[in-house]
Amino acid sequence: MKKTLTITFTALFVLLALAQSALAIPAFARKYGFNCNMCHAGFPKLNDWGQRYRDNGYQVPGQQGLEKSVFETAIPLAIRTTAGYSLYDGDGQTAGGFHLYGLDLLAAGVLHKNISFLFVYTPRIDEPAADYTGSANGTNPAQLAAIESANIVFSNLVRDKLNLRVGRFEPGFQMMSAKRSYYLLQPFEIYQFAGSRNSFDFSANHIGVEATGKFKPGLRYALGYINGTGADPDNNKWNDVYLAVSKTFGAGEGQTAGQRIGLFGYLGWQPTDLIGGIVSPGGDLNGYANKTYSRIGGNISLNWKTFNFQGMAFQGADDMAFNELEPALDYKFWGGIVQLDWAGLPNNRLVGSVMYNWVDPPDYDAARQVRALSGLVRYYLGSWYAVNVALHAEVTHRQVGAVTPVKDNLFTLLLDFDF
Repeated sequence: MKKTLTITFTALFVLLALAQSALAIPAFARKYGFNCNMCHAGFPKLNDWGQRYRDNGYQVPGQQGLEKSVFETAIPLAIRTTAGYSLYDGDGQTAGGFHLYGLDLLAAGVLHKNISFLFVYTPRIDEPAADYTGSANGTNPAQLAAIESANIVFSNLVRDKLNLRVGRFEPGFQMMSAKRSYYLLQPFEIYQFAGSRNSFDFSANHIGVEATGKFKPGLRYALGYINGTGADPDNNKWNDVYLAVSKTFGAGEGQTAGQRIGLFGYLGWQPTDLIGGIVSPGGDLNGYANKTYSRIGGNISLNWKTFNFQGMAFQGADDMAFNELEPALDYKFWGGIVQLDWAGLPNNRLVGSVMYNWVDPPDYDAARQVRALSGLVRYYLGSWYAVNVALHAEVTHRQVGAVTPVKDNLFTLLLDFDF
């Protein structure tokens, strides 16, 4: 294992030394003739200007009404995929191989002054399979087709203070973005955790409507009304609600400058039984015996020079109806993520990061306790206009269970393409 890692890291630095320029540029950079790092502290992580641009409905702040729409420019399409080698070591066994890790097709732009859109499609992939479950005959495809995002943004309904996003989108309660993380194989563990009968996925994009806005000095909010079931039917008449607020101190948005703290609360309902008859033309079932679940937590983002420290933690509480282990008790758990990022070299071409994940379930479910330590190095290739190919090395040591933990290690070396 050590020998393999040594050889792989050596290969990485040889590639860095021999790297050539790549000329393709992503959609927004093509539109404006900007460097990709105008919006990113190394893609996919947004910097402060990129956060303002997104919040303003993909319009340059102050240029509303002067922007060229998607009908006046080249089709605003972008493609992202990754290819590389991974090595897994767990329970005394080792496996490794070359993989393609999915494909995203993205489109976004301005339709009219203060009206814009975002569309992200992940097409079905059977071959080449991203993992061993893929097959050419369509059984257990490695990547199912999905519309990950499809939303319209109505910006500046009240200047700066009220914007509406309608459709499927990344909700504001995800104060650390699961979709714009540097980490490609290690998820935010707490985001995917819930009671045994609760299907809520904190990391998913959701369907509904979200109001966002900002007030001086540095106060932001996001208020949402959504299904809470990802892309699946809600199956009950209740929708979920959330509120997130944050305060930034100093210049910046807390992404790469300024210091930010935030709080959020989420309240959801799910049916615990279905009558079985289809009662909606949309295919929703008439679920009943609805029970609640909640998520309450906070986020912090601190910046110093080119260092950014982020942390997010929350407590989850699922009604006892979702608890198969102790049906007389609500299922309560908590966990979080802390991450330290650093950017160096001109144009932020070199990025380093360390991240720690933890999940603490109730004592009677201690076998699901998670501890994960991860690290990565990214080096960006390309011309001044297009830093859109990254050499990426990532490693994670993970253990699951409190008493007799199961330990495993995952290492990957890959190319991350974004055109």
